[in-house]
Amino acid sequence: MNLAPRIIATADTCSGHPRIEGTRIRVSNVLGWIAAGMSLEDIAMEYPPLTPDDIRACLDFAAATVEAAGVAAE
Repeated sequence: MNLAPRIIATADTCSGHPRIEGTRIRVSNVLGWIAAGMSLEDIAMEYPPLTPDDIRACLDFAAATVEAAGVAAE
């Protein structure tokens, strides 16, 4: 299932977690690397299958997912 451009989830790969299409690299891994301080360039160098556009797609997917969650402030 395509969740967003470049982001896909299939039950038989990565336990169904969203990942970058054509890889086994999960969106959550990319977000964790960014949270740990890696730059887009560092990630792309460390993981050659990824392009800066793939990494930005992870960020876009995460932003859209948070927006759709509709967390209400109390």
